Amino acid sequence: MKAYIINIGDEILIGQIVNTNAAWMAKELNALGIAIHRIETVSDDKQDMIQALEAAFQVADLVLLTGGLGPTKDDVTKHALTAFFDTELAFHEPTYKRIEQFFALKKIPVTDLHRLQCFLPVDCTLITNPKGSAPAMWFEKEGKIAVAMPGVPYEMKALMTREILPKLAAKAIQGEILHHSIETAGVGETTVAKHIEHIEENLPSNFKLAFLPHLGSVTLRLSATGEDKVALQKAMDEQVGLIKAAIPDFIYGDNGEKLEEAIGKLLKSKGKTMGTAESCTGGFISHKITSIAGSSEYYKGSIIAYSNGIKIKMLDVQADTLEQYGAVSEQTVREMVEGTLETLGVDYAIAVSGIAGPGGERPGKPVGTIWTAFGEKGNIRTRKLQLGRDRLKNIQLTTTYSLNELRKFLLAG
Repeated sequence: MKAYIINIGDEILIGQIVNTNAAWMAKELNALGIAIHRIETVSDDKQDMIQALEAAFQVADLVLLTGGLGPTKDDVTKHALTAFFDTELAFHEPTYKRIEQFFALKKIPVTDLHRLQCFLPVDCTLITNPKGSAPAMWFEKEGKIAVAMPGVPYEMKALMTREILPKLAAKAIQGEILHHSIETAGVGETTVAKHIEHIEENLPSNFKLAFLPHLGSVTLRLSATGEDKVALQKAMDEQVGLIKAAIPDFIYGDNGEKLEEAIGKLLKSKGKTMGTAESCTGGFISHKITSIAGSSEYYKGSIIAYSNGIKIKMLDVQADTLEQYGAVSEQTVREMVEGTLETLGVDYAIAVSGIAGPGGERPGKPVGTIWTAFGEKGNIRTRKLQLGRDRLKNIQLTTTYSLNELRKFLLAG
């Protein structure tokens, strides 16, 4: 079964919101063995929607639409569907009663617009929306399926999870699609690709390898198709094993595992704790670490030493060090780690100081100059990063590189 996703809304086209619906839907469909032929975004225009539907039905067995099903006048998806399927709108009393009950619980009055929303296509199956007022609409034509849903992500996800995906699972053509992602950090896409080039060139014909680069990391996604799930899983395990054997130093996890999650597992396995001292990253490293549930078991805290005064007072960085070498220096971040270990009473620490940009450069220290230090008492390592001029990217890259250096340090210890 091939699927075609159509996301509707001017707000997506003008960049006002990010289209997260498409990615979520594609992932869920793939898990059912339904291949995605195309994803398209169209405006809140009836004719544009009809043209998108015509194109979709020429190449796909399943068309999923989100957006344009609310009570306002610019919600015209049902009108486009009515025209495309050559049907008509009629008032649907059960939907109106449900909307009345839904808003009564919230003590919100039902308006004429809500009543107008209850005029729905005759030739479709309505699917109750457990999270909102607009029902989903299921159409079938010449053996093909079209399903229209609200664009609000939590409404769409509830409808898909409870009703639509189970129905599609029963109709999907038998077959298996497997995915396995290998998470790497600290090197770029070309470096990873070079190391596994021989593996990629000899992949079985039913396998595909994709490189998904992020700031400071790369995800390798292996995909495979076949009829026998057991045999396919065995083949997948073999290819994953080959890749892992080729780049063991780059890999920190599998299938969406986060770098900060991998570090947490290492610390818990050792029964150790850590802390951070951040200047140029302003707390972003600690944010990443504490985004993992249960991080309080191993993460004790952070000192945001943005000013030299705080570096001296809270981390015991020597004034002479700052005077002689500057805040952005190997000597300073080394002392910041020492101060963090002492002040927070932790086993391991990370410290960073740099010029995130876009201004602030010093002689011999251009924008993007970052020093990071990491380690334990008596064993502190440092690394100099020379990044670009984009402030946010520099903060994110510094965070990824620093966390990855600590990960490697923990593994070596």
